[in-house]
Amino acid sequence: MKRYYLAYGSNLYAPQMRYRCPTARLMGTAIIKDYELLFKESKTGAYLTIEPKQGAEVPVAVWEVKAEDERSLDRYEGYPDYYYKKEFQVTVKGIKSGRLRVRTAFAYILDESRAVGIPSIKYLNVCLAGYRKFGFNTRNLFDAYYISRREARI
Repeated sequence: MKRYYLAYGSNLYAPQMRYRCPTARLMGTAIIKDYELLFKESKTGAYLTIEPKQGAEVPVAVWEVKAEDERSLDRYEGYPDYYYKKEFQVTVKGIKSGRLRVRTAFAYILDESRAVGIPSIKYLNVCLAGYRKFGFNTRNLFDAYYISRREARI
């Protein structure tokens, strides 16, 4: 059974995603409405997550994944210990056709109780490469970074 996965962080970087999930297919892009990007602490560093925020938007890549891909992502994301899964209904713009289709897809979200943190430059650059590849506005990513730097100093 195929499912749709919403990537907003390092899994926007296609070579990394292909390594983790060799049978995944890139379907297109979408927007998660009323959510914002934030960097939050995990066991090994600070990583992107999303949290509700009225009027905000998070651009995502939409991947079609098989069960083995999802299991691989679960391991990578530390599900269910660090990230949990949430389903969203999104309008997917086809990567080749530009056709719009409504799909139910899941994203991984870090537990909201985790503290804001500052990501490594390496992680930030991988996310940035993905943003640029998809033509996403990098302001979302840098806003998350500046929020993290400001709040981590408090």
